[in-house]
Amino acid sequence: MAGAIASRMSFSSLKRKQPKTFTVRIVTMDAEMEFNCEMKWKGKDLFDLVCRTLGLRETWFFGLQYTIKDTVAWLKMDKKVLDHDVSKEEPVTFHFLAKFYPENAEEELVQEITQHLFFLQVKKQILDEKIYCPPEASVLLASYAVQAKYGDYDPSVHKRGFLAQEELLPKRVINLYQMTPEMWEERITAWYAEHRGRARDEAEMEYLKIAQDLEMYGVNYFAIRNKKGTELLLGVDALGLHIYDPENRLTPKISFPWNEIRNISYSDKEFTIKPLDKKIDVFKFNSSKLRVNKLMERQRLAREKQMREEAERTRDELERRLLQMKEEATMANEALMRSEETADLLAEKAQITEEEAKLLAQKAAEAEQEMQRIKATAIRTEEEKRLMEQKVLEAEVLALKMAEESERRAKEADQLKQDLQEAREAERRAKQKLLEITTKPTYPPMNPIPAPLPPDMPSFNLIGDSLSFDFKDTDMKRLSMEIEKEKVEYMEKSKHLQEQLNELKTEIEALKLKERETALDILHNENSDRGGTSSKHNTIKKLTLQSAKSRVAFFEEL
Repeated sequence: MAGAIASRMSFSSLKRKQPKTFTVRIVTMDAEMEFNCEMKWKGKDLFDLVCRTLGLRETWFFGLQYTIKDTVAWLKMDKKVLDHDVSKEEPVTFHFLAKFYPENAEEELVQEITQHLFFLQVKKQILDEKIYCPPEASVLLASYAVQAKYGDYDPSVHKRGFLAQEELLPKRVINLYQMTPEMWEERITAWYAEHRGRARDEAEMEYLKIAQDLEMYGVNYFAIRNKKGTELLLGVDALGLHIYDPENRLTPKISFPWNEIRNISYSDKEFTIKPLDKKIDVFKFNSSKLRVNKLMERQRLAREKQMREEAERTRDELERRLLQMKEEATMANEALMRSEETADLLAEKAQITEEEAKLLAQKAAEAEQEMQRIKATAIRTEEEKRLMEQKVLEAEVLALKMAEESERRAKEADQLKQDLQEAREAERRAKQKLLEITTKPTYPPMNPIPAPLPPDMPSFNLIGDSLSFDFKDTDMKRLSMEIEKEKVEYMEKSKHLQEQLNELKTEIEALKLKERETALDILHNENSDRGGTSSKHNTIKKLTLQSAKSRVAFFEEL
């Protein structure tokens, strides 16, 4: 009886210990997943689980987004999931999306899964017209999207109409021209055929390299007012803060790069920007929504955390690379010394063996001569004949042994010569390996960090006595020639691409319906007519030529 009661108590205890859970649905750009989450889980617990499931290591770009009434918000990492203002109806839905956009996708995105998720998100934003894209560029981007999905163009497989069900162009672009779906497909396919040989990840990266220079790429817009009450837009992206006219989201009026901003703070609905130059007065603006202020503040803090994490990752990588290079250099030196010693020993042994083979051959020849002499001077008596035959037999056996030993020594000499050649080849490879190690860059390429590193961040002197390598003039000249060649090829490719874009623009211009142009189309055309087709980075750079003080004054007078 007591045993039965104890058993029931034990079962009840186990039952009580089972954690309560709720169901969460995670929507990525190309899949949906469901998880059972414990009630006590914080945002970080759920986010880490999603990243592990996706096999994603570059987590700092992403976040979990949810909708609150008419706006969106991001799940906080240090707050319980159910403490957020989310629907309590299961499954609770979150969207796994890129929160921060890289300034240079090719340099900053490492994992293929990261690149793929960015490609899908940017592609959707272009198709949904959240990022403005000129018509001719839309066709080029569509051709890379087709290459990523279908692989190399094959006219026997990809026949007319194979893109009929694909969403490849913004509806704005399709409606702007008197062109049939077949005509659009023909132009997309013409470019698609030129991308032969590009794998999916390469085609997606080419897509991102073009998209990242579009004016609205990666920009989050917020409605603000300056001191005078002028309605403006604040754009926040990887480059900094930009002030826009509400009617023109393409070209900012003024910009403030992150490396010019010391601090951002807000109180109620007022935002305060403190420039890095303490001689310049702070400037302020207001937002009609408190949630916008909090979101911007969280973005700033998240970016600062991201920058610190990137700096720490870079530091760790530098330390790891430095240690690895030291080990490789040590191993290469040891291998080189071993190769040199082995080569010397083999050379000496080969010479001795070759001399022994020559001596044995000489002795064999002398034995043969002795045998012939004995035969010529043999006496005719039976006893002498018997003794002579025995001596002849012994001489023949000795000559045979000498010949076999001579042949064996000759083969051994040949083998040693071959070993010597292999040892010298190993020595050459060891020297080449040492040269490669010593001519490697001592640190990976780093992107410029838009704000100063924290004061407690240690610095690293990578040009120390422990890594004092000799660079030959010929190696430097060869490297310079390769860099110059790549630069020329890039310029030629860019020129060819621009010519193709201009050719397509001219070709379809006659089919344009002017009355259907949007405000952004008109603004883009005006920028092009004024020669404003330079890259996004160059545009921002031009806007920051004036002093920060004059830009602050300009903002307040808008």
